[in-house]
This record gives sequence, C-alpha cells and structure tokens, in this order.
Amino acid sequence: MNEPLPYDHQRLSHCAGQIIVNVRELSSLGWTPATSSNFSERLDERHVAITVSGRDKGRLVEADIMVVDLDGRPVATTQKSSAETLLHTQLYKRFPDIGCVLHTHSMTQTVASRLFAGAGQVRLEGYELLKALRGNDTHEAAVDLPVLPNSQDMDVLAAQVEALLDRQPMWGYLIDGHGLYAWGRDMAEARRHLEAFEFLLACELELRRLQR
Repeated sequence: MNEPLPYDHQRLSHCAGQIIVNVRELSSLGWTPATSSNFSERLDERHVAITVSGRDKGRLVEADIMVVDLDGRPVATTQKSSAETLLHTQLYKRFPDIGCVLHTHSMTQTVASRLFAGAGQVRLEGYELLKALRGNDTHEAAVDLPVLPNSQDMDVLAAQVEALLDRQPMWGYLIDGHGLYAWGRDMAEARRHLEAFEFLLACELELRRLQR
C-alpha cells in the first residue's frame, strides 16, 4: 500500500498549472534559453513546488514540476530539482508571506549583471515603474538591485543573499553573468517584480548606450 503524500496533490496540480502557463509566456519572450531558469511556488508551510532540472521551460508539463521541502530535499520523488533550489527555499523559509520565486536568464538581465558586477548593484532611481515594487508608492525612490558574484557553491551564494536580506528591502537580485531572481506573495506579484526589473534594466542599458 502506498504511503500518503505529505502534501496536498490537488494543490500541487494547481501550482504546476500556474507555473506551466506563466513560464511558457516567459519562455516565449526568450528569457529561459537552453533549458535555463527555474521557478517555484509555495505549496504549504513545509513544501515547495519547483521545476525539475534540465527541462525545456517552454514545453513544461505537470510531470516537470516536483516537490521539495524547505531544505531543498526532494519529497516523494526521485526527480532532481535545480542546483539552485536552495536560493528558492531560503526565501520561503525566511519570509512566510513569499509565495512564488522566479529566476530567468534574459539577455537584458545577463548583460546588466556583467556591466554592474563591479559596482555590486544597479541603482534604479526616479522611475515611475519603481511603484510596481511592493511597498513603493512614489517614483521619488532609489532602489539598489544587488549584483552577486557567480558561484557553483550554492551555500556561498545563499549566505551572500542572506547577508543582503539582513541589510535592505529586496524584491530581487542579479547574479553576475547569470540572470535575475525575483519573488512575491504570489505568481502575479512575482511576475510584476520580474517584469519591472527587466524594463528598468533595459532602460539603464539604453541610457548608457545613448550617453556614449
């Protein structure tokens, strides 16, 4: 007799459906090239639905969404999630109101991560679209989007993120030569933050091109 699942399977199906629909849209924009990127939603206080490693994100099906616990360990599956799973679960563990984490690799994000890596951050100031970030209600704001050095050691990256979270409000961060992490209370808010950062980074790159 099979052991009962430690999470609600209907909730997993719902989360998987949301991830599939939204990620296909992001993939169609070219933000998930060559099976890159990873995406997750909170299932409950102990479990997270996350994309399986190595899948083409434009062609996800429900079987490509697996479950991990808040330490990033697979639950009731032999499938493998992304090596970056810890960067998702640390956010769910620290912030009970976070319901979705999105990680993409658009060209804009990747180029900006290289350009601003030396500064360690991108200063975004005076833009109306800063109001898309939860808690901001004016363009008269300055938001520093951190840029972290890339590493294959997820414990090192997670520790760097943790230190930043201790110091400042954050809605996302870049990894040098890699891409962008953004999150929110649900899929809609996480996508809003992701799309806002994508647009604002594109503005910063275009300003630099025009100022040459």
